[in-house]
Amino acid sequence: MSPRSEPAAEPESAAQPGASAALFRPVRTRNAFEETVERLLQAIRLGVTRPGERLPAERELAGLLGVSRVTLREALRAVADAGYVESRRGRYGGTFVAADLPGTGSPATEEPVPDVEDVLTLRRVLESGAAEAAATRPLTQDQRRELRGRLTEVADADSQDEAEYRRLDSRLHLAIAELTGSPSLTTAVADVRSTVNGLLDAIPWLPANIEHSNAQHAEIVEAILSGDQAAARAAMEEHLEGTESLLRAFLT
Repeated sequence: MSPRSEPAAEPESAAQPGASAALFRPVRTRNAFEETVERLLQAIRLGVTRPGERLPAERELAGLLGVSRVTLREALRAVADAGYVESRRGRYGGTFVAADLPGTGSPATEEPVPDVEDVLTLRRVLESGAAEAAATRPLTQDQRRELRGRLTEVADADSQDEAEYRRLDSRLHLAIAELTGSPSLTTAVADVRSTVNGLLDAIPWLPANIEHSNAQHAEIVEAILSGDQAAARAAMEEHLEGTESLLRAFLT
């Protein structure tokens, strides 16, 4: 009689439940996609889920993070495309941390790598302040038309074309800075946008966050056009937090 084969062992799920609870907690802002990506990468990088381990089941993980399964799937796809996790089918399938994780940080260049937190702090102060200041100014019809035009451009851009989308996104943010009437502020915003775009070049392009990013653009523009200073600042801060979450997730 031939020996019976042993059943395949069920793979381990994420270990360290205390750490898992700390990281896989409900996201706090409306930037659900970006924050979900950040939480997943944090769990992987901190070793809460180690190479080869399985993440919690999709339904469980979505519940822990307080996001829809659609948002979770988009985030998992983005993290998989970046090489951090992989999907396996079958009885013991699921989403597993990749055995060989990608390196982190910006690629080597002749220029020194900027401090991510320093850049993000400067950007938050400049751009949220610019949105608030723009909302204080009486805008001409031409200025209103120009701002709406920039909003339409980026909303209609191809989300798969990274370079074009980023160019139009930058034009919208610069248009907001220009409405403050301060050439110095506009120059400062242009400088920090250039640095941020360089950081974004070092992380995967994630088209999944474009739709709600565009919705946030619309909220910012409407607040500025209605002269609501507090709403303009709050909407810009929320918008910037999404990019901050992704940059921290991939670069720190």
